[in-house]
Amino acid sequence: MIITISRQFASGGREIGKRLADALGLEYYDRELITEIAGQSSLNEDYVAQVLEKGGFANFAFSFAHTMPLTATTPNTVTDVLVAQQKVIKAIAQKGDCVIVGRCADVIAADFHPVKIFVYADSQSKIKRCREREHEGEDLSDKKLLKRFKEIDKGRAKLHDLLSSLPWGDKDGYDLMLNTSNIDIKAIIPKLADLITEISRTN
Repeated sequence: MIITISRQFASGGREIGKRLADALGLEYYDRELITEIAGQSSLNEDYVAQVLEKGGFANFAFSFAHTMPLTATTPNTVTDVLVAQQKVIKAIAQKGDCVIVGRCADVIAADFHPVKIFVYADSQSKIKRCREREHEGEDLSDKKLLKRFKEIDKGRAKLHDLLSSLPWGDKDGYDLMLNTSNIDIKAIIPKLADLITEISRTN
């Protein structure tokens, strides 16, 4: 069974992915993908994270899409990241039985018939989740947090939409849309694991 988790920033997608992996006995891939992609492309991990998570390539005009055409204006380092991203995720998917969080895995690993989940939440729930996890000394206003949500989600959507014919977050692109607003994620994992197991049988 392969599960991919696409998620709005601060919606709890990472926690869902980890808890599902533990509940179902699956390998879990999240930040490890950044490390592996950085190694494959011989680039700094922070730069790779910027490209894949925050739309660091947003000012460059190029088309990636399914056949991966790249124009002459594409920076070589960005191309290297995107090519490495595909290689790493496909190699992981080939092994099977895993949860992959983010990085367009739902599109890249589509041939392996994963259970594709999109996790989202309302703004107040996301702000609350950030407050519960903020580091000591970090004190962002609600306005700044909302701006961060918008910027990061915009970057994720841009990268996803280069690879997919369906927009990021479009219900037609996923097996399950999960709204985590005001939900205790830990409490829903057992039933969610059962549901995903059933969905996997039909994929």
